[in-house]
Amino acid sequence: MASTQTRIGQQASAVLDVALRVPCIFIIDAIFNSYSDPGPGWSGTVGTGLFRILGVLVSGVVLLLSQKALLKFYSLFLAVVLAAAAVLINYAAAAHPDLYGTFYKAAGVRPPRKGAAPWLALAAVQLSLGVAYVFLLGLRSSPAALVILDVTVPVWGLMMELPPEARRSAAVLSGGVLALATTACLAARLKRFYYSCRYVYLLVRHMYRMYGLQLLLKDTWKRIRFPDVLRLFWLSRVITQALILVYVVRAVRRDGADGILDSQVHSLSWDLLWDVTSNLVISGCDSTLTVLGMSAVISSVAHYLGLSILTFIGSTEEEDKRLGFVAPVLFFILALQTGLSGLDPEERLVRLSRNMCLLLTAILHFIQGMTDPVLMSLSASHVSSFRRHFPVLLVSAALFALPVALSHALLRHYALNTWLFAVTAFCVELCLKVLVSLTVYALFMADGLSDALWEKLDDYVYYVRSAGNVMEFLFGVVMFGNGAYTMMFESGSKIRACMMCLHAYFNIYLQARNGWRTFVNRRTAVRKIRSLPELRGERLRRVEDVCAICYQDFAASARVTPCRHYFHALCLRKWLYIQDTCPMCHQRVHVDERAADGDALSNNNAPPPRPPPPPAADGEPPGEGEAAAGGGTASAAAAGERDREPLEDNDSIEYDDDDWGVQNGGTPVEEEYLNDDTDAADD
Repeated sequence: MASTQTRIGQQASAVLDVALRVPCIFIIDAIFNSYSDPGPGWSGTVGTGLFRILGVLVSGVVLLLSQKALLKFYSLFLAVVLAAAAVLINYAAAAHPDLYGTFYKAAGVRPPRKGAAPWLALAAVQLSLGVAYVFLLGLRSSPAALVILDVTVPVWGLMMELPPEARRSAAVLSGGVLALATTACLAARLKRFYYSCRYVYLLVRHMYRMYGLQLLLKDTWKRIRFPDVLRLFWLSRVITQALILVYVVRAVRRDGADGILDSQVHSLSWDLLWDVTSNLVISGCDSTLTVLGMSAVISSVAHYLGLSILTFIGSTEEEDKRLGFVAPVLFFILALQTGLSGLDPEERLVRLSRNMCLLLTAILHFIQGMTDPVLMSLSASHVSSFRRHFPVLLVSAALFALPVALSHALLRHYALNTWLFAVTAFCVELCLKVLVSLTVYALFMADGLSDALWEKLDDYVYYVRSAGNVMEFLFGVVMFGNGAYTMMFESGSKIRACMMCLHAYFNIYLQARNGWRTFVNRRTAVRKIRSLPELRGERLRRVEDVCAICYQDFAASARVTPCRHYFHALCLRKWLYIQDTCPMCHQRVHVDERAADGDALSNNNAPPPRPPPPPAADGEPPGEGEAAAGGGTASAAAAGERDREPLEDNDSIEYDDDDWGVQNGGTPVEEEYLNDDTDAADD
């Protein structure tokens, strides 16, 4: 129970912290979007600019305050607002010529000859404002009583029916005294404010020196919950505008047609609903802050979409939960690239819909990247449960059908241009990637259903994935050309040029380099495998052991390394894609043509089978002829047996740190790690 209450309290504190920062975003957005006449001369322009800079600076400082400092700031600010409201109410009541008549007319009742209702209501309002003012400033009993007395002084003049001049003088005097009291209270807190600012400055400087600017910005981003602030700002802004638009539409319909029924006035048709929605969408991206707010909303939607798909397909990879970060960043980059907030309303709606289509295709590509590892893991582990395979296959089918439907609908309703060409190319590329994943999945499933070892499986998987990578590279080149044409002849911008440079580096240059490196590494591994000696037939049958990589029997052949260990050719080739060392002893797999003699090779865990000795001569004990024929051979064999005794369990050979780099008579051992993600994916 206590933990539940603690969790609820933490959530309420987080909601309050976010809500207190949203007004700062509203003020900054209003300053940037407002237009005012600077006045004649340079003084008016400078004054307007300084006022805007001061407003943005103060709002930014308040936005970065801690929650405790925010509560204190809002308490002081609200106290000042209440004091100003009390002064204005007193002056308006004192300056009004006929307060009684106005009050009863607003109430809709007949005014009596004598009544105390107006000044009693005014006294109640002023008393409430005075008590709230005292509470927010935390004044003691004596100053609090004086403040409340000062606020209610003009009400006494109204109650005693003093002349208008006297009532106005009392209201002005009361306002002056309240202003002096407020100034004194704020001045008393200046010292504390100074030390607080100095403490924050020293803390920020210390964090910057200790952790750097990146960690400082990251900590500030998390501390103020900036995405949640932007999300609440955008939603509250859109909801407020929606209520205003609905009210205005109903008022116009009510005033414009007297013969319309009341039910028809309050009902909204589909055309009217579309107009309201389009206006809300247009106004929801009319500035940089609103675009950031829309990006925050898209981030939330994409995050929960990614979590739902991961849960549906049964994936537990933490790295795949980045959809909530990739989608908003891509949307914001597209908005900056196309100048979304600076377009006219109609053009903005069209451009936003186009950006959303591009964003949808990018999200589908990301989802395909989430489902591909799950497909590969299910097929490679030979999971036979249909319940595990069905969700992933269903998502893959949807990833193939949705791009086809989207491109068909767009090509049917719009003429082909650079934007539509880009969307169509992305859709075709996604379909090809899905087909490649499903083909590899089918190959692995077929290998799982087969009892024999399919040695050509790795080659087929490599060919399929290589074809997919080549097609993806070609699409990248085509999209680069499409972007270059758009930048030169349609809408060129610096952001688009930067994005094209990034696209050329990551999607063209790096992909081509990695593909070529994969090809070279594979060709080198195949050449090394072919250069190693091979055991077949009778010699292979005499080996009573398994492959040290896959722990499967040797059915047809085995490849032997120069360090006298043998493996399946397919298993060893996969290992050589990653590093050029033996999986057992970590010695370099040298390409040596002299290692073709299979009789001198040893098993993984036992000496190699030896041929039977020749028959002994008459009168000669068995074995003596052999010793006589090669006197040094027996001693060498005995020495070899003694050397092999400490390494009887060859699966757990370890070296000290000092001996790791030198083996085989002082020859340094070099390890080549081929850092290629494509190779790992091909395996």
